[in-house]
Amino acid sequence: MDNLFDVAVIGAGPGGYVAAIRCAQLGLNTVCIDDWKNEQGKPSLGGTCLNVGCIPSKALLESSENFERAGHKFAEHGIKVDGLSIDVPAMIARKNKIVKAFTGGIGMLFKKNKVTALHGRGTLQKHDQARDGGDDSWEIQVSADGKEQSVHARHVIIATGSTPRTLKVAPVDGNNVLDNAGALALQQTPGKLAIIGAGVIGLELGSVWRRLGAEVTLLEAQADFLPAADEQVAKEAYKALTRETGLTIHTGVEIKSTRASENGVEIDYVDRDKNAQNLKVDKLIVAVGRVPNTSDLGAEAAGLKLDERGYISVDEFCQTSLQNVYAIGDVVRGPMLAHKASEEGVAVAERIASGRQGATDSSGHVDLGMMPWVIYTAPEIAWVGKTEQTLKAEGVAYKAGQFPFMANGRARALGETTGFVKILADAESDRILGVHMVGPYVSEMIAEAVVAMEFSASSEDLARIVHAHPSLSESLHEAALGVDKRAIHI
Repeated sequence: MDNLFDVAVIGAGPGGYVAAIRCAQLGLNTVCIDDWKNEQGKPSLGGTCLNVGCIPSKALLESSENFERAGHKFAEHGIKVDGLSIDVPAMIARKNKIVKAFTGGIGMLFKKNKVTALHGRGTLQKHDQARDGGDDSWEIQVSADGKEQSVHARHVIIATGSTPRTLKVAPVDGNNVLDNAGALALQQTPGKLAIIGAGVIGLELGSVWRRLGAEVTLLEAQADFLPAADEQVAKEAYKALTRETGLTIHTGVEIKSTRASENGVEIDYVDRDKNAQNLKVDKLIVAVGRVPNTSDLGAEAAGLKLDERGYISVDEFCQTSLQNVYAIGDVVRGPMLAHKASEEGVAVAERIASGRQGATDSSGHVDLGMMPWVIYTAPEIAWVGKTEQTLKAEGVAYKAGQFPFMANGRARALGETTGFVKILADAESDRILGVHMVGPYVSEMIAEAVVAMEFSASSEDLARIVHAHPSLSESLHEAALGVDKRAIHI
């Protein structure tokens, strides 16, 4: 069979393309099938994350933060900026250039590693050994621009990601009611902007446009702000984002209706005190989370088991209900994080390769409890492991150490002193159970915490490690010392 591959990967996002490259590195003949198109209608690898998610949003966050610093923070450094202005189209063009460079880069990596790239929508076909002459490979129908072709593979990795969750009361029109993709492509700063949803996407997009001059209001259905984060971190972040960034955040909100016109959007909602409210804005962004993308995958026909929420059912090794079919990333259980998808892709690739050699590698496993979370607002928010409220609910005896950035020399020099680092450790063993941060560049600092927890470190271990001075990481060191009430600088 000419088009028989060892592995077919459906989806070329952070999970899919990484899985495909790792499979190829391990000697597996691999094809990666993806149907994403850019604004010009051309194939574009990288999935949501690279095209309209993680990377472009960080590019805009960096641009807007530079503008914010120049307008409000440079003066205390003795730097005068006259005639400050923002060229939004130029900012968007820079973002697009970054995206284009990375999508092209994935194509080059595919060529380097001899991964076959096919553009089109991949649909898993019902497996019938009798029909297929005893062949145990899977058939995938690939559809693109009205044309169809079939490929066969001994193993399949489904990495189709997720799509934005929709709201019936706020249908996206691509004009004044936008999803995250539309919010990343605005050519001018709206005067008034509303965002339904105060999660990661809502906070990051809100931060971008608030710094550029928009009046931003976030409407969140959940009663608590960032309930997944440590309660203390969430409170500190809320205070900073409302007071320093200038976001208006309402929680416990119920959206009743939205009415879009050429002039803007009118929103009727009920606030947490059950009072009817009306809000008129120029643009509305709907950012109420994402749902697994199993559309046109052929799951039902192929016998692929989905759970009640539409996720593909998998075991701890990402094995689906079908033999030799795996699923990774946003389309399966666990947090919808790009790095989680990538690590699952590597784990599955190595498991397939080891099985091909006659032994199944049981180490192909990703520990979801060790997954770092980051929100790229200013201040940044990051955490790994258990929160304090989770430990209390589970009845786990713990001790805590905390250190504020206000007492950190590098943070003072940066002029970024909001926030703190907090370490939670087992009361008896001292093993670190969770690390939570809000402050400058904590997206980079969280890696040390993940390493420590992966190696079952104690707070004493971190306390005994020498950290460079002056550095932001000293706050982690001092928090570790603080677990035993021996922090030096507070």
